Amino acid sequence: MTTIELDNQYIAHTYGRFPLELVSGKGSLARGADGKEYIDMGTGIAVNTFGFGDTVWTEAVERQLRTLQHASNLYYTAPCARLAEALCLRTGMKKVFFGNSGAEANECAIKAARKYAAEKKGPEYYTVITLENSFHGRTLTTLAATGQDHFHELFRPLTPGFAHVPANDIEALRAAVSEHNVAGILLECVQGEGGVRPLTEAYVKAAEEICRAEDILLMIDEVQTGNGRTGALYAYMNFGITPDVVTTAKGLGNGLPIGCCMLGEKVQDVFGPGDHGSTFGGNPAACAGALTVIERLDDALLASVREKSAYVFRTLSGAPGIRAVTGMGLMIGISTEKPAKEVVSACMARGVLCLTAKDKVRLLPALNIPWELLEKAVSVILEAAAE
Repeated sequence: MTTIELDNQYIAHTYGRFPLELVSGKGSLARGADGKEYIDMGTGIAVNTFGFGDTVWTEAVERQLRTLQHASNLYYTAPCARLAEALCLRTGMKKVFFGNSGAEANECAIKAARKYAAEKKGPEYYTVITLENSFHGRTLTTLAATGQDHFHELFRPLTPGFAHVPANDIEALRAAVSEHNVAGILLECVQGEGGVRPLTEAYVKAAEEICRAEDILLMIDEVQTGNGRTGALYAYMNFGITPDVVTTAKGLGNGLPIGCCMLGEKVQDVFGPGDHGSTFGGNPAACAGALTVIERLDDALLASVREKSAYVFRTLSGAPGIRAVTGMGLMIGISTEKPAKEVVSACMARGVLCLTAKDKVRLLPALNIPWELLEKAVSVILEAAAE
């Protein structure tokens, strides 16, 4: 049986896969079982920060695998501690909890908000406000946090204690805070799965002001937007705010599963022994690799992300077949005249792998994608959108 036949027979049908088996890759180029080479503009949904086969990351992971591949959190390990230090020094956060995914990182944030509020105000203060069109994960609790009804339909009852408000509507946010006993507000600075839609600076700053006035936690979901993706180390840094909690995953791992919940000064000691845990969280190999990612997200690389972003926006905006371009950094959504799936299929046929988000073509290339490959991919997208 072929790989595709084996997959169809033995793997749960939870994914609408593209009709392509990938077998290898290097940098921003992937090779399919069909023998063709493809420019990768999706990076495993914003995971492969430095593309396929990144030598620095691979060597760090291999060294750690040969030394100590897993220990559990009953013991101290250097990669876990060093990664936590690097994250805190780069962000100003004070403590870190490591899990294995973005959903787990967001679960940790929600628990932190509810424990903080219960101890400061009382157990009735448990509501977490999120935005309509948001996406925070696929566990029952992070589905409840997600502000998209179609994700909820077959899985009710969901975890209670969430309220969803329209994005960029400051008065609706104030009203929700007045109506509910709120523990925290959880925001994506750019709604990724919701269609690559950035929040306005005024809205993000208003959310911070409300949280400070009401002593509720401002939590920023950086699962997709983090780790250089938007041209800043974390997207909230583009808005000049200081969150209480920051969650991230995806690009931090560069290919291995990792989730991270960073806790600011207000909640650095909210958890005690036994309050939370993870068997695989802080895995030495995953942390050793992630440390090489954080260490290379320097000012020069972030400046190049912004430069490449400006090129993509400038080249695609107003082109034939393209209605609008949204996003931030190298997290880009393209509204096209034709259905997005048709454009993505046409791009694949021409050797470029793109993604979708809602009704948009979505681009999430490696942060270090070479200029010549980026320019070639953009030219293919222009052709596919215009034909």
